[in-house]
Amino acid sequence: MSPPAFTPVQGPLRRDGSCFAAIDLGSNNCRLLIATPSDRHFRILDSFSRIVRLGEGLAASGQISEAAITRACAALSICARKVAAHRVIGARYIATQACRIARNGAAALERIEAVSGLSFEIIDAAEEARLSVDACLDLARSDVDHLLVLDIGGGSTELAWVELRNQNKSAQRRRSGTIVKWMSLPIGVVTLAERYPETTPHHVWFQQMQEEILAALNDFDADRAIHTAFAQGRAQLIGTSGAATSLTAIALGLRRYERRRVDGRIMQISDLRQAIADLAALGPFGRMANPCIGQGRADLVLPGAAILSALMEAFAAVEICVADRGLREGLLLSMMYGSDPN
Repeated sequence: MSPPAFTPVQGPLRRDGSCFAAIDLGSNNCRLLIATPSDRHFRILDSFSRIVRLGEGLAASGQISEAAITRACAALSICARKVAAHRVIGARYIATQACRIARNGAAALERIEAVSGLSFEIIDAAEEARLSVDACLDLARSDVDHLLVLDIGGGSTELAWVELRNQNKSAQRRRSGTIVKWMSLPIGVVTLAERYPETTPHHVWFQQMQEEILAALNDFDADRAIHTAFAQGRAQLIGTSGAATSLTAIALGLRRYERRRVDGRIMQISDLRQAIADLAALGPFGRMANPCIGQGRADLVLPGAAILSALMEAFAAVEICVADRGLREGLLLSMMYGSDPN
């Protein structure tokens, strides 16, 4: 079924049971959120997340595999049942890097629609960056005028340099901003993990992954305005990715993952480096057994950490605000309030 048309709405919690749905079909994960508008944000009614690895083997074959399509169909059939159980008045279902670059990306989505009844659109990297920024704007500190938002995905990594507005924000207004510079690196946790299978010594393997990321920045990190803003304390780094949230959970010593303790947490780079060392020491099986990582992410968390560490190094950042939010949240906010809620 095609997503119903929507008009951005304003106002308090809806009492008629109507809500909005957003699905992000990425190169690694399939994620659903169903929510209703509430107090300039939203209240979550239902959610779902499953690792489907749509981008598995894509770099080598150029195509989304049969196994990956089957996994995605199974996950999205669950999503479709959840959507059908609610009074959804607006929805967007998006696909990102894997479907953008695969020769059979459009055909794969047609098969997924035939099985699940959900109709997807492939968004470009620019919209992907914008949606991540929309999701993270309310994490901005009141004393900064710029954000650098890092969205580390399965098949790509988006960087967005954002000029903030409404610096004298009140409780009645969400902060807004304009992306003045952005880039998309065609490297994510799945592609990096496949390119660099885990080897020992870990520091050599980790350094190789970092060097690839730094080389791919293509002088984005040479922008003196960005460095000056960070040096003067006028800029804030925000990272949205499974790698950032998993590392934070490890650094906090959580026995199980707790979103409320991770989302918005300010982490020092020294703490993240210690968490990286701890995860490397665990080895693949130790990471599988860790409830904050699990089997599905055991081989991806350190490649993701390499991307995050390299980008923090590139911009000489000493801390990062960790965001457990991303494209789904950006989709919901844009449907409910428009892409610029101010």
